[in-house]
Amino acid sequence: MIVVIQCASRKRRDAGFSRKEDGTRIKFVADPGKAPSTTEFHYARPDDRREDGASWREALLQYNRTPDDNPLGLYPAYELYENPIYRRFVEQVGIRKTYVLSAGWGLISASFLTPCYDITFSASAETYKRRVKSDTYRDLCMLPADSHESILFFGGIDYIPLFCALTRYFKSPKTIFYNAARRPEAPGCSLERFHTRTRTNWHYECANAFLDGKLSLTTR
Repeated sequence: MIVVIQCASRKRRDAGFSRKEDGTRIKFVADPGKAPSTTEFHYARPDDRREDGASWREALLQYNRTPDDNPLGLYPAYELYENPIYRRFVEQVGIRKTYVLSAGWGLISASFLTPCYDITFSASAETYKRRVKSDTYRDLCMLPADSHESILFFGGIDYIPLFCALTRYFKSPKTIFYNAARRPEAPGCSLERFHTRTRTNWHYECANAFLDGKLSLTTR
């Protein structure tokens, strides 16, 4: 079984950053032109070009090819976010079976060294952080191409379209948990409603219930 959980806005305070050639830290956002003025960061999109012509996404993939050499001090995805649920998944499910659905990078493995970023699908986020449908992203999908394991997704309704798009060619069973009164559109996936009064980040509660053995799946 493979678990996928959406990313989180709250990153660790000591998270590492990608950097320009002059050492300036890069803050990845959805719309750099709308970001607040600062001399602390250079704002960029993941698919913008660096000084050497490569995109930041391409450079990050290259960086991850030698993970033991980590001069930027980047955390693997499961350690980047503050909430402990990411680490709990790795501890109980395993690092090779845990993935993060990131609004900035796509469907990445828990071990993928990931720089600090502020990109989200949340409609309540500030405009410069908010990824919209018209934006072009070369999203990664790190799921094993030959995997036939079932996939569980824990995330909000805003992240479901990206999950469905990135897993559309996988024939293995895919289950999405949701808590809205109305069933979301999720082609090729089974839907399981998680009943809770929690509205913000309810998927953390759902994920903990799953790991505690309190969540049963039905066949639909």
